[in-house]
Amino acid sequence: MFVMTVDQRRSRRDHDRVPALLDHFSGAALLRPFERTAGDEVQAVSADADQVVDIALDLAATGAWSVGIGVGPVETPLPESTRAGRGPAFEAARTAVERAKNLPGSIAVGGRSAAADAEAALMLLALTVSRRSEAGRAAVAAARSGLTQAETAERLGISKQAVSQRLSVAGWQAEQAGRRLATRLLEDADR
Repeated sequence: MFVMTVDQRRSRRDHDRVPALLDHFSGAALLRPFERTAGDEVQAVSADADQVVDIALDLAATGAWSVGIGVGPVETPLPESTRAGRGPAFEAARTAVERAKNLPGSIAVGGRSAAADAEAALMLLALTVSRRSEAGRAAVAAARSGLTQAETAERLGISKQAVSQRLSVAGWQAEQAGRRLATRLLEDADR
């Protein structure tokens, strides 16, 4: 099981971003949806490592969040409210989000010993996605949505070669391999 505890960075100097986060992930098929737990912090529960990687990297790309991922068991049945959940994964997520505040990429994974490898992969991926230009983000978003390079070029009003270059500079191929690795490492940590 995976518990995500997410805390807004620089919240004292920024507006409250929690409502937008809750809205953005309202349709996500999580076991327990994101819910505000305290102040500018939210928490969710998932059983899907791939989904956790997607959400963590989506949040990392903004630079506005510290993401803690706890891996391990939770007390079942899960309560209706995310913030009422208990168990080692919840505790690991709490510790991880505090560590994430001081790590490159602002993502940390806590729990079983194999979680350290997943953390390393996610940290590298977070640095990749958070350093993209707006042009690179647009090209990657189109590629992630399933558009071909020709369709992306048409949508963005650029040449197919420019799309290829933007995807290359954005590290799109490396990200795809890294996502698969991070997912597998989270799954291994959850066994």
